[in-house]
Amino acid sequence: MLADTFYRIFLEEERYKIYLMGLGNTLCIAVGACILGFLLGSVVALLRIAPKNNIVIKIFDYIANLYVTVIRGTPVVLQLLIMYFVVLQFMNNIWEGVLVAIITFGLNSGAYMSEILRAGIEAVDKGQMEAGRSLGFTWGQTMRKIVLPQGIKNALPTIFNEFIMLIKETSVAGYVAIVDLTKAARNVTSRTFEVFGPLLIVAIIYLILVLGLQQIQKIMERRMKQGD
Repeated sequence: MLADTFYRIFLEEERYKIYLMGLGNTLCIAVGACILGFLLGSVVALLRIAPKNNIVIKIFDYIANLYVTVIRGTPVVLQLLIMYFVVLQFMNNIWEGVLVAIITFGLNSGAYMSEILRAGIEAVDKGQMEAGRSLGFTWGQTMRKIVLPQGIKNALPTIFNEFIMLIKETSVAGYVAIVDLTKAARNVTSRTFEVFGPLLIVAIIYLILVLGLQQIQKIMERRMKQGD
């Protein structure tokens, strides 16, 4: 009975390809969003800690604060629906849908990444900035060459946690026309009328992904401690 169910929900009519497509889209969205979130978060973090010496920096700092407040204060699924059906409604095919998801989750991740990076930068000894300035570097040069690399190193474990969270958060991508892992399970259910089996397969895939990434994170943290 169990073998028959597995055959029907995974092997019959090559249904495993539905799971593989969902897995590919999930990883594509998570990796793309993580990269976008890191880049955006770096800019926002630097704006928030930069000296407020002129009106331009103050305006950008206000925008950055507003961005972080709005993104962190609203559900990611609501952001996805707004981006897909309102802001980027012209991007309505499958692959463009994946791009919309990358942009949405990247914007969402950027708000959290900015706080992660800001904490990592602020954990760097203030003497590092003073040493750089005493050597004749500008604030930007000191931040780029001395402080920021150390801040990223401090924040790296938390950044990795954010990537793991992104893997799981992409499960809401199926609310729009994107076949992620969770949507793949629903598609198989609609064809086989089996509910528990497809969900169990997807849950196992998520678990394997997360446990594998956690092991990579532990190895990375051990090497960082040896470097220290």
